[in-house]
Amino acid sequence: WYFKVEGIKAGETVTIDVGGGKIGGGWAHPQRAVFSTDNVTWLQTEPAEATKSRRIYRQKIDAEHAWFAWGPAFVQQHAQELCERLAKTSPHASAFELCKSRDGHAVPGVRITQKGGEPKYGIWLNARQHAWESGGSWVGRGLGEWLVSDDPRAEELRKKALIVLVPIMDMDSVQRGAGGKNQKPQDHNRDWSDEPHWPEVRAAQKEISAMNAAGKFDMYVDLHNPGPTDRMHIFVPPKEICAEPGLRNIAEFMRCAQAEISGPLRFTGHVKFSGANYDKNWEKMSKNWVTRHTAKHVIAMTLETPWNVPESTQENYQRVGKELGLAIERYLREKIRE
Repeated sequence: WYFKVEGIKAGETVTIDVGGGKIGGGWAHPQRAVFSTDNVTWLQTEPAEATKSRRIYRQKIDAEHAWFAWGPAFVQQHAQELCERLAKTSPHASAFELCKSRDGHAVPGVRITQKGGEPKYGIWLNARQHAWESGGSWVGRGLGEWLVSDDPRAEELRKKALIVLVPIMDMDSVQRGAGGKNQKPQDHNRDWSDEPHWPEVRAAQKEISAMNAAGKFDMYVDLHNPGPTDRMHIFVPPKEICAEPGLRNIAEFMRCAQAEISGPLRFTGHVKFSGANYDKNWEKMSKNWVTRHTAKHVIAMTLETPWNVPESTQENYQRVGKELGLAIERYLREKIRE
């Protein structure tokens, strides 16, 4: 949920009472919501007053209007602005349109690599295969902004790799205000088959396959938010579909991620497997499709960044993106490609 309240008297305390709906409890009711007086910078509210089925948020607002949301808002406009801004301000970035969604919305992306270089590696990152998980887009933004920065390690990564970032995959649900997970006929992260329903999935498969065919594809990262009580973790494919080089590279990346994603939202090495025991449609999940359709050394994963803790802020999401970039840079610097 994401809406604007007008007619506020500056200094007034606004009460937001949220409840009901098919998704009850923690999923629609964060411990802390967020608010903004400019629809750009988001701050957390005080902790909600909790009842069995509702959450009541009270926040003093020193403005005549304010926006309130489940988490920091990131919609099609923000994705477009991010990709265009990176391309406009950096010679190393180029914006592109992945496709048009089924509802006709543009799905923007950005490619980042050192201008004039010859990248050896290829990396694909996308966010918001589940539209409600807005934190994933902010992690992607933090990564994109770090990649075009003058940080020496960002420059080293740009020299080695072509990095593709798509900030929003389920664009229609984002624009509609729908959650997207488990939607019919399937959600985006259960659509990675030979005949995908969603244009975004079909276009991503085509791009990834082309990079792999050129011998320049090495990593896929899907950016998500987890359940309300989950800490940060990474989903990886079940071991039975991974080749030995891929398994070794996954272990190496986890070491790098644990060293670099250091907080306040911290990766402590918690890994989960998304096989048959996790979901009946596990074979159609993106990282599993990537594992089965790319070279043996390629690693594919889902990064789940917590959204329901005090540290789940706009600033900290973006820090996770930067630290993810540092982990990727370390991995490509230290790993042995086979």
